[in-house]
Amino acid sequence: MCGFQANASCPKLTTVIHRRQFSFCFPHQDEYDPNALLCGDANAEARAWLADPSTWPGLRLAIHGETGTGKTHLLHWFAARHGATLLPAAALRGLRPLPPNGAVAIDDADTVPDPEALLHLLNSAAERHMPVLLASVTPPASWSETLPDLDSRLRATTAVGLRQPEDSLLRALLARLIADRQLQVDEIVQDYLLIRLPRSAAALREAAARLDHMSLASGGRIGRKTASDMLASLDADFLDREDFMQQSSPPSPQGPCLL
Repeated sequence: MCGFQANASCPKLTTVIHRRQFSFCFPHQDEYDPNALLCGDANAEARAWLADPSTWPGLRLAIHGETGTGKTHLLHWFAARHGATLLPAAALRGLRPLPPNGAVAIDDADTVPDPEALLHLLNSAAERHMPVLLASVTPPASWSETLPDLDSRLRATTAVGLRQPEDSLLRALLARLIADRQLQVDEIVQDYLLIRLPRSAAALREAAARLDHMSLASGGRIGRKTASDMLASLDADFLDREDFMQQSSPPSPQGPCLL
């Protein structure tokens, strides 16, 4: 703290200013570097299909999996390899023109706001023999669409699911999430978290976000105590949520040894 005299006429009046640390929480932006895609058994089948779009039946393919399983990263990887145009679902409104060449990849395709725009895109792409890649939480055959023609095209689309992440992929993902947020978390603390967190990518992403917030508030390295507090907050907020606990299972006996 520091003190100073308010004015000469009141020499005994001292104003004290306390130093206080403020933390500012800015939205975290995920980076999808195609060269940094985490590869494992969970996405091996999807990567094999994405490697050669010419083999897709009808030149259409869908990849599906729970939130946080790497669908968007796979789309960026595909776009970089094949010169594809990557579109968010919200961009499909009205009669959007197709790119002159390459392929089209649509993220969150099960949330497209204009089904007629999606139908138009699929028809136009088929006429031009252009591959179309869809990414969604559930396979296209399970989407509830009001257009019969769109329904039939979605049901005919080959769908590949992302499998449950294995131990090595979960470990690599947690390390990546921590590094992306520039957090200081020792490996022994990461091991402590891995054995206690639900075995899903969504759980790891939520854990990293909470550790980031706690680190900003404390201004220090994340230790066992902070990790324990974060786990307690997750239990309180998310233990009964099905979407958070999906893909949760005990560690594989062949996986890495965790503390």
